[in-house]
Amino acid sequence: MSHHSNTSVSYHTPFKLNQQVVYPLQGVGKIISIEERPFKDKKLLYYVIYLEVSDMTVMVPVDKAESLGIRAIVSKEEAEKALNFISEEYEPVPTDWKLRYQMNLDLLKQGSVIDIAQVVRTLYHRSKIKELPILERKLFDSALKLLVDEISYSLGLRKEEIEHMIFSKLEAEAPEKVKASHTSSLGDDEEPDLDETFDLEEEEEEEEEESFEY
Repeated sequence: MSHHSNTSVSYHTPFKLNQQVVYPLQGVGKIISIEERPFKDKKLLYYVIYLEVSDMTVMVPVDKAESLGIRAIVSKEEAEKALNFISEEYEPVPTDWKLRYQMNLDLLKQGSVIDIAQVVRTLYHRSKIKELPILERKLFDSALKLLVDEISYSLGLRKEEIEHMIFSKLEAEAPEKVKASHTSSLGDDEEPDLDETFDLEEEEEEEEEESFEY
């Protein structure tokens, strides 16, 4: 089906055609079309966003984009700030995996570049103390992918270069920068009971109630 009649129309929207945006928990996407589609007894305006990292195209109602956390890619200054943030001093994290997992998942859902950098930093240093459970390893991998994706677009550098920069800053972390001992008494670090946890896919399914794959 041709979209020429839709894409030729100029709409006044917060995000523009061909603009790259960040979709929380998904990564960087490009708005390839802005078009009206029938919904019940009216027409709604949608962003059609192509997500390269997952090779998926989604349609998001323009009036719900902000509430879904969709935002513009950060500036070069903000990207560099996020990279520097990784090597700054940090608070010890809870040893209770349930509290830690929920805390980091909430940060990823908020989706700012600093929030994502905090998850990467927290779980990286936690992994140096004790091997991360499967769910947290997956959370770390997702956060790292999101951070690399956005900063590479912002700075115009290859993803491999950004990942190397991130790990260089993480590995250069001086122990004295930790504000307190990692062996916090906030809870016991046990392997997760899978029946008590929820995964990133469930979070993504909730997002899909507001948007849908195209």
